[in-house]
Amino acid sequence: MKLHGYFRSAAAYRVRIALNLKGLRPEHLPHHLRKGEQCAPAYLAINPQGLVPALEDDAGAILTQSLAIIEWLDETYPEPALLPGDALGRAKVRAFAMALACDTHPVQNLKVLNRLRQLGLPEEKVTEWAAWVNREGLTACEALATGEKGPFCFGATPTIADLCLVPQLGNARRFGVDVSIFPRLLKAEAAAKEIKAFADAAPDKQPDAE
Repeated sequence: MKLHGYFRSAAAYRVRIALNLKGLRPEHLPHHLRKGEQCAPAYLAINPQGLVPALEDDAGAILTQSLAIIEWLDETYPEPALLPGDALGRAKVRAFAMALACDTHPVQNLKVLNRLRQLGLPEEKVTEWAAWVNREGLTACEALATGEKGPFCFGATPTIADLCLVPQLGNARRFGVDVSIFPRLLKAEAAAKEIKAFADAAPDKQPDAE
């Protein structure tokens, strides 16, 4: 199994956590996003979107999009489960995860920020944009998780929601967001960071970390 990623990519971070929780040890193949390595023809042949992560299974099948990869892992390697056993619980977890992975992270990723720079926005405004996006998404997720049993976002064990939350909080901090306004999310993050699978997936623990 091979994981194409980048140490700072929040999407790749999610998948690294899932792989660690499942006890899987893929070969890690880094693509430096700031150097444009994800746009190299050889990588575009693997993932035509030019995004990370991409996962190659042992049979050579290629999977893209972090949530699709994580759900494939959860179905292929069922223990520990990353989704609740009931339909309502699964819907709540997926909604939380999508709020971050689909509506928050893509709007503040490197591709979008570079486009804002190309359009002439000063770096201060680019950073303000990214901070605003993170704040909006995390505010919604704080409301979604409030009232849910902990210590994780949705119960006593981590789910896909927590896999999305931890990297996004990291992004928010990088852009200067005061995350203390999200006490319920910080509670879930603290519980997650006690687990080795989360700690080992952190950006600064990756071989390509700068």
